[in-house]
Amino acid sequence: MVNWGNLISQMFNGLVLGMLLALISSGLTIIYGTLGVLNLAHGAMFMLGGYAGWLAFTYTHSFIAAVVVGSLFVMIVGIVMERVIIRSFYDRPHEDQILVTFGIGIVFVEAVRFAFGSLSKIVPPPEMLNGIVNLGFMFYPKYRLALLVIVAVALLVLYIVLYRTKLGMIVRAGIEDAGMVDALGINVHKVFMLVFGIGAMAAGFAGIVNAPVVAVSPDAGESILVQTFVVVVIGGVGSFPGAILGGLIAGEIISITSMFNPGYAYVMLFAAMTLVLVLRPYGLLGTAGRD
Repeated sequence: MVNWGNLISQMFNGLVLGMLLALISSGLTIIYGTLGVLNLAHGAMFMLGGYAGWLAFTYTHSFIAAVVVGSLFVMIVGIVMERVIIRSFYDRPHEDQILVTFGIGIVFVEAVRFAFGSLSKIVPPPEMLNGIVNLGFMFYPKYRLALLVIVAVALLVLYIVLYRTKLGMIVRAGIEDAGMVDALGINVHKVFMLVFGIGAMAAGFAGIVNAPVVAVSPDAGESILVQTFVVVVIGGVGSFPGAILGGLIAGEIISITSMFNPGYAYVMLFAAMTLVLVLRPYGLLGTAGRD
């Protein structure tokens, strides 16, 4: 028999997880939609954001400083990665992109493991967000509710940047015809570098704001990467709204299935992805993409 209190609580957990996956997936889908690069280092960037934030918190004891440092650090890593390595792979087959980004991700993980060890690191939430809150029908952790708002605001900012600014207009034009944008005097490669940095920053930001919920560890990005790719496939590769929809669906599937049997959470997630691929090969909100 279903315990309705537990079900509602799990649905809230699924909403929080779904929004977090939506944010991470939006960074991944922005990079692919703009640059055509399959970035398998995205999960490692999630992990890097958590560790950079933890390090900043250790020295400043400020959660805000941890979020800012974690986000900016991963953005810089993403920009350097694009300039030094990824730029040479734009015209290479997807197999080459997958191999090089997968290798970069392994380097990031092992470098962190070498520097900080394999034990998890804890970043506590701000003092004002400690404890639980009475919602009338259940008690729920304050920070998880705050995380829901934080991620929603981050997604809104990302949407505004991509769809309501000159940068976003250039990016969308570059997706359609990079040569024409370059002919108009716009350095499309600098724009694409910034886009890669923004996509990486989305993962890093998610990594540090999630740290008070799940402790940071070198392997933190592995499961997140798998879930993120499933989200992108469900929502539609290259679709920002699709990343949000796919994230919410994936979060609820994982959370509700875990209430009955955690071992089947991934089974149900991949079953949902398979169903979407059979009925809509380009995802729920996706369109025919790059060849």
